[in-house]
Amino acid sequence: MSDKKSPSIMVDGIIERDDKLLLARRKKDPFKGSLSFPGGKVDEGEKVEDALKRELKEETNFDIEPTDILGVYSDPSRDPRGHRVSITFIATIKSGEAKAADDAESIVWLPINEQQDLAFDHNKILNGYWSTKKYR
Repeated sequence: MSDKKSPSIMVDGIIERDDKLLLARRKKDPFKGSLSFPGGKVDEGEKVEDALKRELKEETNFDIEPTDILGVYSDPSRDPRGHRVSITFIATIKSGEAKAADDAESIVWLPINEQQDLAFDHNKILNGYWSTKKYR
C-alpha cells in the first residue's frame, strides 16, 4: 500500500457575457483579494458538472449550464495548498443576479481582452480561452 496522496479535483467556470468575463475577487487566502475564475472543490460522489453548478451558485448566485470543457490544468504547483487538478468549463448563465458569497468577496465583469494578474494559474486558463475564441 502506498502512502502517496492523490490530488484534489477542482472545477473552474468561464462565463462570457457582453464581451466580458465573470471573475470573483477572493475573500480568503491563498490569493486573498485577487481575481480568479469562480469554482472550487469537487465533493466525493459528485459529478464534475454538478460541482461546477453548485460552486458557481454558492459564489456568484448564478444558475449556470456547462457547455464545453476548455481544458484540464494539472501542474502540481498551480495551487500553494497542494496538488489540485482543475477541470475548467465554459458555461452560460441560465438565471440569477450577481451576488458574491461563500469564498467570493465580490463579482467582477472584466472586459474579455483586458489582461489581469489572476490568482493560481488562471492567466494560463485565460490565455487558453483567448486561443479558442480565435478559432471558433
